Amino acid sequence: MKIYADNAATTKISENALAVMIENMKLYFANPSSLHTPGQLAKEQLEQAREEIAQAIGAKPREIFFTSGGSESDNQAICSAAYAGKRKGKNHIITTTVEHHAVLHTMAKLAKDGFEVTYLPVDEDGWLDPQLVREAIREETALVSVMYANNEVGTLLPVKEIGAICKEKKVPFHTDAVQAVGHVPVDVREIGCDYLALSGHKFHGPRGVGALYVRMGARIDNLIEGGAQERGKRAGTENIPAIVGMATALKEALNQLEENMEKTAALRDYLEAGLSKISHSKINGSGAERVPGTLNICFEAIEGESLLLLLDAKGIAASSGSACTSGSLDPSHVLLALGLPHEVAHGSLRLSVSEENTYEQMDYIIEQVKEVVSYLRSISPVWESLKKGEKEYIFK
Repeated sequence: MKIYADNAATTKISENALAVMIENMKLYFANPSSLHTPGQLAKEQLEQAREEIAQAIGAKPREIFFTSGGSESDNQAICSAAYAGKRKGKNHIITTTVEHHAVLHTMAKLAKDGFEVTYLPVDEDGWLDPQLVREAIREETALVSVMYANNEVGTLLPVKEIGAICKEKKVPFHTDAVQAVGHVPVDVREIGCDYLALSGHKFHGPRGVGALYVRMGARIDNLIEGGAQERGKRAGTENIPAIVGMATALKEALNQLEENMEKTAALRDYLEAGLSKISHSKINGSGAERVPGTLNICFEAIEGESLLLLLDAKGIAASSGSACTSGSLDPSHVLLALGLPHEVAHGSLRLSVSEENTYEQMDYIIEQVKEVVSYLRSISPVWESLKKGEKEYIFK
């Protein structure tokens, strides 16, 4: 049996999105910046997609800028707000310890450029107390950046409450909503954010395309210089096939949102119930509201890479966390932020299901994970020490 359970990393493109992309490449191949009829027909496709993306998140079309994905959107939003603040003498930024590296690495870059960054802690489920944001805001705060949904444990953060605080304090608010858009209802007006990032491949659209919402009146600076595309804010000929594919996929996801949320949450809960029976393990984020399809679990005396490779050999595609850090030997910064020790954070497994998965597949995953964990523990000197009482179990 072959099972894809790594949808938080990327999703399979939908048939409708693929068909629209192929049609667009055949019929609307001209450059949308050209004044001739073929170019203007291509531009119509571009602007229709912009309207559909805007409508999907409660924005206006002029507030949508197309990018190469979530990382670019995050970078452009954060740098725009930060340097706009710096020009006014504000050099303080607030974020969290569990952000995606697209945000954390941008913060590190800004810190080298003289910004002071406050990293707010989360609780053991990855949830952030909005009051911490209120207390951290200062006169010199240029930006607050808090993700909508965590990419590793799935925790939904209180962005609406944070948005209200930022509006009250007159501080720009950016949210990385890459893991939320297409999976839970997202409305930029309800959130009250100034910037929001999304990425097409997280909701059955193509890879390499995303969008950045910028509230009318909010500062937006260029990351890429060149032509006048995207109203002069993002140079480079627009990838219209990918953009229309993303718009089609998002429209499709929202048309089936309630049904998909219910199904994926039920599959996730079924999987969680089965895997939680494995001794000395812990479900991460289970005490908080999560996106429907994400499950993260740690096993004592297990090395995550070995677990993933053995599961892959059994036909199960899973992850130990963010796909963007899969080449790193360090344990997940998210799990460490949740208070888990290094040796346990190394033994994490992220399973992210979609509406295309089945209960039969969940049964197979449960069976194979139990088998693999048992095998790895049988050859682990750490597990032997735990059984002999030479070390204490972390998870009872």
